[in-house]
Amino acid sequence: MKAMIMAAGVGSRLMPLTMHIPKPMVPVGNRPLMEHIIHLLGNHHCKQVIANLHYHPRYISDFFQDGSKYGLSLNYSPEEELMGTAGGVKKCEWFLDDSFVIISGDALTDIDITSLLQAHRRHGALATIALKRVEQVEHFGIVITDEEQKIKSFQEKPKAAEALSNMANTGIYIFEPEIFKYIPARQFYDFGKQVFPHLVKVGAPFYGVPVDDYWCDVGNIDTYRQAHQDLLNGQVGVRAAGQLTYSSAYTRTLTGREVKMGEEVQLQGTVVIGDGCMVGSGAVLKDCVIWDNSVIGDGAVIDQAVVGSNCQLGSGVRLNQGVVVGSGCVIKEGDIIPAHSKVFNSTSGEIELEQGQIS
Repeated sequence: MKAMIMAAGVGSRLMPLTMHIPKPMVPVGNRPLMEHIIHLLGNHHCKQVIANLHYHPRYISDFFQDGSKYGLSLNYSPEEELMGTAGGVKKCEWFLDDSFVIISGDALTDIDITSLLQAHRRHGALATIALKRVEQVEHFGIVITDEEQKIKSFQEKPKAAEALSNMANTGIYIFEPEIFKYIPARQFYDFGKQVFPHLVKVGAPFYGVPVDDYWCDVGNIDTYRQAHQDLLNGQVGVRAAGQLTYSSAYTRTLTGREVKMGEEVQLQGTVVIGDGCMVGSGAVLKDCVIWDNSVIGDGAVIDQAVVGSNCQLGSGVRLNQGVVVGSGCVIKEGDIIPAHSKVFNSTSGEIELEQGQIS
């Protein structure tokens, strides 16, 4: 079976982490999100893959190249202007000439694609959506099916009291090539807003299949940190990079290569440290993610925050809950960053906060 990875998005809700890299290259467990997807596809015998590209496309194509190091063939479909979810797939019609899977390059999942394909074929489906039960329906596109799993209707982020289902659209689809009859060429077109409602209207063989596998839409900083907690707690079957240690029942640390740790560093909760980082003596790291080659000064406190790559945090710096520091930032000794602030590097080289002030 062939596959397409949707990798053209900007990832604006993960700013400033995505200022300089596309969202599929954001690391989870010290590997790019898209690398987890490629491993998943290979494990399910999807050996011919194409990915659409738009935002910082060279970061993806230079990293994965032709896919041979993963045991598959990887092609690319550049989009100078975004074509929409369906429009981007239509552009790859020349490649997707048999049953094929569509999967987002920015979700963390260990979904059993083989089982999903089997269900798709049992139904004789034109299109199949993988559905995941969720608690907070107001954050998702919700799918309503009948007792035969045929899709009846959709609700986009309904209020809990108004939701007709708690099954979310994961953005993982299996299609037959006949789907291209429903997508016009060379124009922006969307699955959720245009293609899927039309399939329901015409009574096409269009099904939703519930899955029990892990799936997390890494759409914002909260879900990004949650994905790391789930990964280190063993809730998702993907491979992290680095050494995983358990220092207590509640503390799990994933440490990349060539990390240097000072004396009396306190690690609490779920901590991920990327390759080449330096952590100063007496630093406190709690439920945080630090990307590659960042330096954390003596006595610094990182509390439920995310630090990009190549950052320098001076001694005594404190990042409060929900802070996100973009790559390349330098935070001076003793600075305190208020909760939920986003720290950017400005063109002058000085840091800027989207909200709050440095104390």
